[in-house]
Amino acid sequence: MPDQSSPPAPSRPEILAFFKKTPPFDILDALILADLAQRCTGEFHAKGQTILARGKSQVNALRLIYSGRVRLFLRDENGLESMVEHRGPGQSIGALAMLRGSLSNLEVVAEEETVCLLVARDDFMHLIESQARFAQFFLKQISETYVGKALTELARPRHFGGGENALHLFTAQVGDLARRRPVTIAASQTVREAAALMSAEHVGCLLVTDPAQRIVGIVTDRDLRNKVVAAGRDHRTPVGEVMTNPIQAVPSHTTAFDALIEMMKRRVHHLAITKQGRIVAVISGHDLMVLQGTSPLLLVRDIMAQETYEGLYDLSLRSPRVVRSLIYEGAKPNYVCRLITLINDHILDRLLNLMVRDLGPAPTPFCWLLMGSEGRREQTFRTDQDNGLIYADPESEDQARAAREYFATFTPQATTHLVRCGFARCKGDIMASNPQWCQPYAVWKGYFDRWISTPEPKDVLHATIFFDFRPGWGELDLGVRLRDHLMEALRGQDVFLRFLAKDTTTAPTALSTFFRNFITEREGPHKGRLDLKTRGLVPFVDFARLMSLKHGVRETNTLERYTRLDEIGGISHEMFLKTSQSYELLMQLRLVHQQMLHEEGLEPDNFIDPQALSELERTTLKEALAVVNDIKGFLREAFHLGSA
Repeated sequence: MPDQSSPPAPSRPEILAFFKKTPPFDILDALILADLAQRCTGEFHAKGQTILARGKSQVNALRLIYSGRVRLFLRDENGLESMVEHRGPGQSIGALAMLRGSLSNLEVVAEEETVCLLVARDDFMHLIESQARFAQFFLKQISETYVGKALTELARPRHFGGGENALHLFTAQVGDLARRRPVTIAASQTVREAAALMSAEHVGCLLVTDPAQRIVGIVTDRDLRNKVVAAGRDHRTPVGEVMTNPIQAVPSHTTAFDALIEMMKRRVHHLAITKQGRIVAVISGHDLMVLQGTSPLLLVRDIMAQETYEGLYDLSLRSPRVVRSLIYEGAKPNYVCRLITLINDHILDRLLNLMVRDLGPAPTPFCWLLMGSEGRREQTFRTDQDNGLIYADPESEDQARAAREYFATFTPQATTHLVRCGFARCKGDIMASNPQWCQPYAVWKGYFDRWISTPEPKDVLHATIFFDFRPGWGELDLGVRLRDHLMEALRGQDVFLRFLAKDTTTAPTALSTFFRNFITEREGPHKGRLDLKTRGLVPFVDFARLMSLKHGVRETNTLERYTRLDEIGGISHEMFLKTSQSYELLMQLRLVHQQMLHEEGLEPDNFIDPQALSELERTTLKEALAVVNDIKGFLREAFHLGSA
């Protein structure tokens, strides 16, 4: 409630003058502004007074701060504040809640005597619906403040206990998670003494030191089980004989999520934490499980321990459950896709290891190549298979024949197992089981050389799939060498790049030219729905690929490509912001849509119903899709393609 001893409210002329100099009201027509000044009211709040209570206050007006200062924040059950923000004259409160039709999203308290101008909800919503530039201002503001923070500081914090700050998976730094100094043991001490020390100190690992007290390794409870008990070693074995060295470590400023990813990549359950190159603590997988809830570490552990193909089929079904909470808590799409991709990489790793175990080693070194969204690390629920196999050039005809026979058995079995793990066959048959895409290094080089030097229409399709490849399993150097060759072969190939640019500028759009209405499917099972992948995401992916190939950028992930292009000046910073933010929004909508279908027992797809979105979501989606026109305009100018 406003303070009853409030001073006189600003006069109508003062309010009108304030509107005229305050964005976005300053862009409104003079008559609209004059009417608004007559209709709005003033409200006074004393220092320390709560203006809005999170989850309790109805927000029936936009509060535009006329004078004073307020603090916006979240408060957890222990009274600790997060997402703190300060606002002063000319800034507003309550736009997001009104657009969402929700109670106040944050706690708002006056830090000093504050006067607010109140624009009634009906008046505000009318302006949002009728004044495009006015609406764009608030949508951008929400995207950069509320949404941006919500993606990094989750709204539902998970606590470590005690009275500590609520630390979150994406914002907590591992240095903040360390509760105590690491426990050490001399390399000369026995494994029995190590086990006793772990038990006494209630820890799962010990750092191992040499006579000069330098840390030379780490020994974990798992090492004692696997390297001592299971191996039948004597309990008097020195710790130095079973320790792991070098120690896997990350800097103290690493986020908890990135530490989690590193554990999964390196297949370890402990990471040392360093400051200025010195180990100061150790973090375990359990520490991160407290943050994450359903832990991907447990899933990866189960995948890598699996000894049967049928077991892998079952484990692959757990992936959506692991990432579900990340999606619904608003995690950035790049985080979610990284996690999905890493889990899928582990499934592939274990599957191919089992196959080599059963079929025996190949006659020649080989590398499983991941293409398309797999190559870009942008997998969702679920992507089709896009893969190939490259093997070292045979040294003799006998070796060549043996390789063809081995891979003719290996690749069909591998793709069939992947289907049973939930990865559908590629409709275009771009899979390693197709003999065309299971070839020696020299043949793969020839493919890329021909596509680049004499491009034909079908070669554009090949470029959109094959040029995003990354080595996935096996002799990775074969894939690295092929990438080196591709980047070198593209030097000076302006005709080929222009070919790709023309294809991007003629791709189908998602918005009608004049009225900016959504272009939806006219018939078929998805009638009335928008193809978010083909009409939305593909132009952003194609643009990032094309400009990366032009500027020698080796990254394959779309957001990493945009970031690198921004760093080297391949695109302007403004274009970087437009494309990367719009791409992330589209990916977020796609992930949420697919997760909802998955939970309803339906096959995930890329077709969304625009009418099922809120007004805010539709408006924001249109702004993101409109960036495609900026992309096409950029390419027409950069590659001299002329007007559309």
